[in-house]
Amino acid sequence: MAKGVSPSSRALGAALVVAALASAATACADGTERDAGPPAPAAGQQAPAGAAGALDAYVKKVREQRAARVLAAKKWGLARTPLDAPAPPAVKPRITTRKGFETDGEGLPPVFTTVPTKQKVVFLTIDDGAEKDPALPRMMNELGIPYSAFISDYVVKDDYGYFARMQKSQAGGVSLHNHTLNHRYLPGLSYSQQKREICGMQDVIEKRFGKRPPLFRPPYGNYNEDTLRAAKSCGVKAVPLWASEAFPDRMEWREWDRDLHPGDIVLTHFRGKDDWKGTMPDMIRRVMNVITAKGYAVAKLEDYV
Repeated sequence: MAKGVSPSSRALGAALVVAALASAATACADGTERDAGPPAPAAGQQAPAGAAGALDAYVKKVREQRAARVLAAKKWGLARTPLDAPAPPAVKPRITTRKGFETDGEGLPPVFTTVPTKQKVVFLTIDDGAEKDPALPRMMNELGIPYSAFISDYVVKDDYGYFARMQKSQAGGVSLHNHTLNHRYLPGLSYSQQKREICGMQDVIEKRFGKRPPLFRPPYGNYNEDTLRAAKSCGVKAVPLWASEAFPDRMEWREWDRDLHPGDIVLTHFRGKDDWKGTMPDMIRRVMNVITAKGYAVAKLEDYV
């Protein structure tokens, strides 16, 4: 115990932090918020001056961040301000292979479409790297939307710098994961060919971006036992697929109820007007309007997997 600090004072400080979080969380999805002011100490008690000052600064920072997000939502044409994700779990959930997605092998990286959680969060993932729209990293940073990129070397090698800048474009970083060297149909390849596609991309990402990624997504979502054995051999820990897919003009759903669920992984692609009906910001507007309208926030996949 620190000298001169009583248990009651420490308990009061913790209560004030909780109250501050509750006050900051009064921001509504449409950007309005109730200005209740900083929480007052309980009757007959007085918060230490230092703690009160730090608390006021924290509440001010949260409100400023929320106000900036409201303005960003208007700037980028979103129907509503994205909801704030809850704090990630202290212990990551145990990930297992989705029923029906198993192979005969044991001890292989799990294949899944949804992360087990009761929180109303989903995870946004973007595949391949063909379109390198400079507006995308700016938009995502200003809106405070986390996302993960699964990249293929054959389409990113003409501009590694774009993805290096993307990697550093948010305070928490944007994780770059493995989508193979050449985006080939893996079940049609031998084990050694699959290993080259997967492990070769692990090497590229480590060399170009500084870290060997723990996640891998097979092209088209197709794999066999050799795919998973090869992935495991070069450090892959898990294989996230997807529960829904976003386009600029629509959503496509894997599940029968055509809806979002807690922990769902949402797929989209680095594409532009040459390939689909809109730009990448158009796609983000579409998917975020759907996610927010359904009461979900976007969380960072790597905080849960």
